[in-house]
Amino acid sequence: MRLAELRDTPLSVDEVLNAVGDPAAGGISLFVGAVRDHDRCRPVVRLGYSAHPSASAELRHIAEKVAASFGATAVAAVHRVGDLAVGDLAVVVAVSCPHRAEAFDACRALIDDLKRSVPIWKHQEFAGGESEWVNSA
Repeated sequence: MRLAELRDTPLSVDEVLNAVGDPAAGGISLFVGAVRDHDRCRPVVRLGYSAHPSASAELRHIAEKVAASFGATAVAAVHRVGDLAVGDLAVVVAVSCPHRAEAFDACRALIDDLKRSVPIWKHQEFAGGESEWVNSA
């Protein structure tokens, strides 16, 4: 695991991709999550992400678990917190492995485990003034 952080500043795809670069890696898989302009047919105007104090440690734990489970050469994950606008990057994860199939599988496991287990909550604001919390159960 080379990079696992929560940040309140804009994310860099290049930084995450460079973090997993390795001569032993034959495959690198990258996932980028961005703030979209709608959710369930309602127009989104902005998001805010909040995180529990344990979120950074849990993110590192998940990255280490994925690296070990898939024999990854390197793993990197960065998630944004704070206020984001439509089009901003919310999460960037990447995994390098000796072969492409493992890289794809590991990257999917990384983003899925991150979304399922890391205590990060999303507050969506919609056009018209409505809002809702997501992942707050």
